[in-house]
Amino acid sequence: MTLRVEAVSGPDLAPFIADLARLRITVFREFPYLYEGSATYEETYLRTYLDAPDAVVLLARDGERVVGASSALPLTQETAEIRAPFVHPEFDERDVLYLGESVLLPEYRGRGLGHAFFDGREAHARTLGLGVTAFCAVQRPGDHPLRPRPYRPLNAFWAARGYVERPDLQTTLAWPDVGEGQDTPKPMRFWVRREPT
Repeated sequence: MTLRVEAVSGPDLAPFIADLARLRITVFREFPYLYEGSATYEETYLRTYLDAPDAVVLLARDGERVVGASSALPLTQETAEIRAPFVHPEFDERDVLYLGESVLLPEYRGRGLGHAFFDGREAHARTLGLGVTAFCAVQRPGDHPLRPRPYRPLNAFWAARGYVERPDLQTTLAWPDVGEGQDTPKPMRFWVRREPT
């Protein structure tokens, strides 16, 4: 196995868009996202990272195969739904790097790639001179019928990385659940980390 993680941005990301779209659809079908995706939507969405100044995508590759990815871009380049919770006296949205999704095929989990993804994105924030990193996670009820048994959320991992769950910072995003034909709203909660000074 020749497993490696590399940071890719700008036009260098273009050759990986189709692979990333397939990877996202595969991984996000799992609980808790249960995402019924389409390649067309995904490829359009991923062009955000291709076009946004100062965006970065960390690619995990086994040989030439893309097996995982993790994205980030300055909050000022995100959508209104993502930016809205940070219109708050506590924050300057110009000081926040928004950590987009991390996706990793199941057989590659538990090998330290999650830490590598956070390390790379936090390093990118420092390179840009940004003092806050933040992401949001979907909130599903504990008795959701598709919740696997056993299921271990990533909250402890995120907390160990220095992220604080912020129930006061929430937004709503919409996508079709598996088996659904239309978007439905999903509550999203933010986790926030401040760069040590």
